Amino acid sequence: MTKTILRALAGETLPTPPIWMMRQAGRYLPEYKATRAQAGDFLSLCYNPELAAEVTLQPIRRYGFDAAILFADILLLPQALGADLWFVTGEGPRLSTITSQSDLDKLGPVDNIDEVLSPIYETVKILSRELPSETTLIGFAGAPWTVATYMIAGQGTPDQGPAHRLKDEDRPVFEALLDKITEGTIHYLSKQIEAGAEVVKIFDSWAGSLTGADFEKYAVAPAARITAALKAKHPGVPVIAFPRGAGEKYEGLHQAIGADCIALDDGVTAGWAAGAVQKDGCVQGNLTSRHMVSGGDDLVRETRAICDAFAKGPHIFNLGHGITPDADPANVQLMIDTVRGG
Repeated sequence: MTKTILRALAGETLPTPPIWMMRQAGRYLPEYKATRAQAGDFLSLCYNPELAAEVTLQPIRRYGFDAAILFADILLLPQALGADLWFVTGEGPRLSTITSQSDLDKLGPVDNIDEVLSPIYETVKILSRELPSETTLIGFAGAPWTVATYMIAGQGTPDQGPAHRLKDEDRPVFEALLDKITEGTIHYLSKQIEAGAEVVKIFDSWAGSLTGADFEKYAVAPAARITAALKAKHPGVPVIAFPRGAGEKYEGLHQAIGADCIALDDGVTAGWAAGAVQKDGCVQGNLTSRHMVSGGDDLVRETRAICDAFAKGPHIFNLGHGITPDADPANVQLMIDTVRGG
């Protein structure tokens, strides 16, 4: 095994941590903007295998990251299940809402999602052919809770209020929706692996809004179910779990989820996470995204501090959240140079 990310995920402590970046294919890069303009709109870009592969490859060509992450969106699965999906320029995604049993009944069977998602699998196949031999290909999906928050509200919300309301007021419908998304996610990620994804990541962007027993039941349990199903079908393919906002609840998640790596947001310090989380396996993270905008000495100092904190165990360097559109591409290079000893 020579790919550095796969070595870290297998538990190896490397002298230089491998590095990639969430949303590394995106709006901070001029070449991405040009390709997106060519595609016409965001969804057309996601569903065009040649162009989606192109934007996935762009940050690899520019920076030589150790991994490429498939260019897609977590809301393609709801669309494949039968939800209406569209994007409002400058505002983000909109979906038809699921708030009742009759809404739920309108969704199609999990077995039919490949009709919509087959272009995504084609993108994975192209990437597995075209990526440099040393670069790991990461597939991904949204976690059931996070995907459900969008499907219930019909859009992103600051506090995931509509999803919490449905959870509290109609638990059977809420749990049936989560169950459907979980089954769909297992199928979707399995197909990505069959197409050539070497690692898969489960993004639970809104896990932090679940408290108490709800965190265990609706963030941890579905991720554990997805992970177990993938491990049974594809032994040896690592899983990265990212329950953003988990805070102190990050501790013990390697075992609770069964994941090979826990990705950390920037709400916890690297020093704490090295003692509480990394002792159980590989961790990924967790530089604050704003450093990609501001750069300078603070970026260098924080990057070194994170590398130092995690130097005694398996670590993949990343941001604590996705890079933002206002980031300076030069700061990304500075971060990489710092991680790699420049």
